[in-house]
Amino acid sequence: MGDGDRIYELHGFDLSYFTAKARVALRAKRVHLEEKRAHIPTIVERTGLAFIPIVVTPEGEVWQDTSDILDRLEERCPEPPLRPATPLHRVVCALVELYADEFALTPAMHTRWGTPESEAMTRLRFGAMLGSRELGDRAADQMVKARFAVGATPEAGPAIEAHLRAFLDAANAHFEAHDYLLGERLSLADCALMGPVYAHYYTDLVSRRLLLETAIPVVRWIEFCNAPRAGGGARGGEQGDWLADDAIPDTLVGLLRVMGEDAVPTLLAMVEAVEAWADGNAVLGATPPRAVGQSRAQLRGIGLVRVAQAYSLYMLQRVLDVYTALSEADRAHCDRALDGTGWAPLLGYRPRHRLEKKGYDLVFAPPPEA
Repeated sequence: MGDGDRIYELHGFDLSYFTAKARVALRAKRVHLEEKRAHIPTIVERTGLAFIPIVVTPEGEVWQDTSDILDRLEERCPEPPLRPATPLHRVVCALVELYADEFALTPAMHTRWGTPESEAMTRLRFGAMLGSRELGDRAADQMVKARFAVGATPEAGPAIEAHLRAFLDAANAHFEAHDYLLGERLSLADCALMGPVYAHYYTDLVSRRLLLETAIPVVRWIEFCNAPRAGGGARGGEQGDWLADDAIPDTLVGLLRVMGEDAVPTLLAMVEAVEAWADGNAVLGATPPRAVGQSRAQLRGIGLVRVAQAYSLYMLQRVLDVYTALSEADRAHCDRALDGTGWAPLLGYRPRHRLEKKGYDLVFAPPPEA
């Protein structure tokens, strides 16, 4: 069990991308959880940032940023674990988190705001969420603009939809055979992927229809993730184990291939744009702007233009910190397992700059070799 009767508060919304990620982790840890409807002015007062979710601990600490939330939760409540101990499974969790947090925003924003029907329905949901049509429309107007920042343009729509169809096909194949990504036990990778898949694809009415018509194994996985303490998915009872011998099945290799081949060019383009900006502007201890220009990549033959955000470099570092800390033999094991999935260029990237957290802010830190 976690912290018993001591209450953790999750401040967010049901249709919030990152609230979904944190919620699954908190439920899996079996802590005493109280969900609260986010009040943005209060969150800004506590963190200086208008971002959800936040978690308030029983001691009154305020955690913000879901990657940090899951890190701290794992430290505070180590059982049941969300991070596997074996090298390949740890790297896979880090890669899926990077995909979900940084790349999948593009298809998620496309499915939510990319058609008149979906936009109209989401505006109504925003109004209900915020208490009035006026407030809902204001928030929706901001999101409609934000979709272009993550490359969800009409021109890129066919490529984005092709990626989503391939993703759902590969995920269906995997979840036909396994309850969760790494076998029969929920992991950090499942928590991260619930951000786009549950909060956007499944709660948005238009894309929900797509899932119900074409992706019932994925819907089943959503149900298992949302009630992890109910246990074991298809076989009932308690959850089982992660895949034995630090192995990944062909079905997961196929899903990782869809993620890697489509996401890695965009992820590296964003990171390289951040690094190019940092070459002339980084100051140790200083906080970079959230956006530092644009990045350009190809997604299934169509150009994808995204705002380059410093946070993408920080998230890449999280992957590389896991991977480069492994022994040479363990890295070779990971390389063999991931061969042909498209992730090799990202795992081989070595950043020139490093970002670390100082409170709720990112700051430039000395690179590892300095």
